[in-house]
Amino acid sequence: MITNPYQKYQQAAVQTASGPQLLLMLYDGAIRFTRTGIEGIQQRNFEKANNNLIKAQAIIHELIAGLNHDYPIAKDLLAIYEYMIHQLIQSNIRKDASKAQEVLDHLAELREAWGEAAKLSAV
Repeated sequence: MITNPYQKYQQAAVQTASGPQLLLMLYDGAIRFTRTGIEGIQQRNFEKANNNLIKAQAIIHELIAGLNHDYPIAKDLLAIYEYMIHQLIQSNIRKDASKAQEVLDHLAELREAWGEAAKLSAV
């Protein structure tokens, strides 16, 4: 049972979000964890880097699980997501922030595109 008011708020936000809102929340989480993983590498705090890069990978796995393969773009998104997971793993193994930064750039670009698509579909 959740007793923390902030956690209750977060749970309610996820449970009441629309599909596009959930997608944007996933991207926001992946972006946040990737940024924090990069910070961990830069600070040589490898536990912080590892934990956050793994969380970013988990979110990207959720994005993969949510793909609708009835649309041709799903195949392209799958390839992009798999590449991002690979880069995050390499970043974590090699403690190379540039690989995670590349993923962060891709995530930000995709998040912006999905945000625009969500606005257009709401009109």
